[in-house]
Amino acid sequence: MKKVYLDYAATTPVDPRVIKAMLPYFSKKFGNTMSLHSFGQEAYQAVEKARKTIADFINAEPDEIIFTSSATESNNLALKGLAFANKHKNKNNIIISSIEHDCVLESSRWLKSQGFKVMELSVDSQGFINLNELKKAINKNTLLVSIIHGNNEIGTIQDIKEIGKICKENSVYFHIDVSQSLGKVDIDVKETNIDLLTASSHKIYGPKGVALLFIKKGVLIEPILHGGGHESGKRSSTTNAAGIVGFAKAVKILKKEMKEENIRLTTLRDELINRILHNIPNTHLNGPKGDKRLSNNVNISFGSIEGESLVLELDFHGIAVSTGSACSSKDLMPSHVLTAIGLKHQQAHGSLRLSVGRFTTEKDIDYTMKNLKKAVEKLRKISPLSS
Repeated sequence: MKKVYLDYAATTPVDPRVIKAMLPYFSKKFGNTMSLHSFGQEAYQAVEKARKTIADFINAEPDEIIFTSSATESNNLALKGLAFANKHKNKNNIIISSIEHDCVLESSRWLKSQGFKVMELSVDSQGFINLNELKKAINKNTLLVSIIHGNNEIGTIQDIKEIGKICKENSVYFHIDVSQSLGKVDIDVKETNIDLLTASSHKIYGPKGVALLFIKKGVLIEPILHGGGHESGKRSSTTNAAGIVGFAKAVKILKKEMKEENIRLTTLRDELINRILHNIPNTHLNGPKGDKRLSNNVNISFGSIEGESLVLELDFHGIAVSTGSACSSKDLMPSHVLTAIGLKHQQAHGSLRLSVGRFTTEKDIDYTMKNLKKAVEKLRKISPLSS
């Protein structure tokens, strides 16, 4: 049976070139970066070289990059670390959007239980925040604005340049999560006035278990992991040298190939969107069209059908897709992102996310369309929603 992976937004396979770069750091160059001997220093130098590679990619300084284990950890460190480091200033208001990733929503809710105030900005039908609403929401007690750059479910790309400008004018910290957008959109932390930035290795064909948090010079962060003082005292834990080397190699590949690859991905994305909307009735695209949408993201609502059933039916034919964020895909509640853009519960439950990637081919799209059309027709015949 043919296998087609269309869930690149959930995770990506590790590129063979990344694996090759990592291999020596599992066995031959395995030293602890905190050790003074040559084994440790060899690993330390590799990590610092990787730090510079990644910093250059987003126009940051190497000492502004902190390595973590995941985007979830980075987002927790950004929100909680900043909140507690600045608690003495009596700035306890945090602003997020209603379509943030679960780790930002849950971190915010936890901070709320600790006495901080959290405001969620609404979004329009395509998932964009209202900049005027943001301006009105900021007051003298506002500490932070945290916004996801490219939405993981519907692909909406927020205008971070304008958001950064508003935050700077109001002396408010600005944090973004670029886990989905890194390598698909040019990101310059200086040009866009970003104070904190989260990115993840496993979304760009690097290994799982490694991510980063960019912390602009002068921004105070209270660590949430205490120990041996790794990562300039901001994140203790034995350094994942192999993972970090792999992360940097994945970034190097992005830098070289992203322009042509994004053109290819956009073509596949638009073909998939158009073929679904034109060949399968009672379907609707969720999120924006064109260059305001991530180049690999497709999210479609299928009327009179359940998304979970469609995922399983396609999986029988070797096709991997998703009903939304992989982090909460086992939750039977409708996606908070889809309800935030105005979809009713039934529409949200009938939505499918298909995300193309580096190894997606034209034949994969043909195979998917052939089986998707059949699956929808089959499920609609037996669905109580269609009666």
